[in-house]
Amino acid sequence: MFPNLIKQKILVLIFTWLLLLYLPQDWCFALDNSAAKKVENNAPAPVQTRPLLDTTTIPAEKVNKFVQAYLQVWQLISQRQGELQAAETELESLRIEQDVEAKASAIITQSGLTKQEYLQLLGLANVDPEFGERVAMQLQEARQ
Repeated sequence: MFPNLIKQKILVLIFTWLLLLYLPQDWCFALDNSAAKKVENNAPAPVQTRPLLDTTTIPAEKVNKFVQAYLQVWQLISQRQGELQAAETELESLRIEQDVEAKASAIITQSGLTKQEYLQLLGLANVDPEFGERVAMQLQEARQ
């Protein structure tokens, strides 16, 4: 069972890379309007500290939604990866990327999560060992 957890963690890391590669960058980090205006004016943006999220209080239902969406997005990316690599022009590659982005977004939304929630949970699964294990175990259960 331990090797399967390692395998699942590696898959989460790989998926994070693929997701960040194919999804728009504005999904990852959103600035509020005042911070965006300060950045535009070349003034330093204020550092906002957020309280650390207690991952043990994330409801099982939300984790389950994330796992289901993750598996579907992973499958989508896996299916389209060959097509993307075989693209002969930059325009064709861009069209495929946009299609994958739109379908991934739809999958995430249909799962009952926002894109921001999905990315936050994905990030937590990669940086918080306990939460990562929790997600990996649900991934393993979902695949059986």
